[in-house]
Amino acid sequence: MKLAYRLAYFSGGFLIGIALLFFILSGKKTSCAYGPEARTLKNIRLKERAFSEKTLAILKENQMDTSVISALLEDGDVLFSESNTKLDSCKQYVIEKEVYEKTLKVRIKNCDSLATVIDADVIQK
Repeated sequence: MKLAYRLAYFSGGFLIGIALLFFILSGKKTSCAYGPEARTLKNIRLKERAFSEKTLAILKENQMDTSVISALLEDGDVLFSESNTKLDSCKQYVIEKEVYEKTLKVRIKNCDSLATVIDADVIQK
């Protein structure tokens, strides 16, 4: 079989396979959260959230509301070096993101069914 025929058969099968994948996966809520940072953020996003009084005061002081925490959990950076992941019951994660030309850094206590934002820090640039 000539090389041109082989390439044509391969390309045809490849395109049919890609089309089937798009058709099968198009209506489903699929995600690719394989990295530790993506898994951590997704785990916290799916849980009910609570906020400490200190966190709410800091957010109010900097003219922010709790929606910035939701944005932070979408594409923030998890600082594993500052987090305490060795705890048995509720691990604590430090997540930061630049919001409104300021850096917002929060500490979240991630329990089985509740994620509590226990501390927040806003760093001016």
